Amino acid sequence: QVQLVESGGGLVQAGGSLRLSCAASGRTFVYVVMSWFRQAPGKEREFVAGITWSGGNTFYADSVKGRVTISKDNARNTVYLQMNTLKPEDTAVYYCAARLGSSPRTTNPQLYGYWGQGTQVTVSS
Repeated sequence: QVQLVESGGGLVQAGGSLRLSCAASGRTFVYVVMSWFRQAPGKEREFVAGITWSGGNTFYADSVKGRVTISKDNARNTVYLQMNTLKPEDTAVYYCAARLGSSPRTTNPQLYGYWGQGTQVTVSS
């Protein structure tokens, strides 16, 4: 079993920055790809960014490319999502997810078997 715990969400003004963290514990060897998703009220959960645990390969959704950076700290078993130049449309609950795989381009949330509880990000205009 893998446990994922997100932190770092909050309220920020448009143009501001936030860094989200996802701490992994448990059977950490079973996961290979770590990703961030987000879900706004009334909308489907959407892929934000993914990273492979071993090689550090990354992939980003077009909607956040250039504003968001996903990274990892293997020693801390933690994945980060640095978000800059935030916009009101970035407001959502952000989720960390993990799956066994080799590509950070897996954008379908149904293919992820492990999820955190989510952290709220609210961007005011």
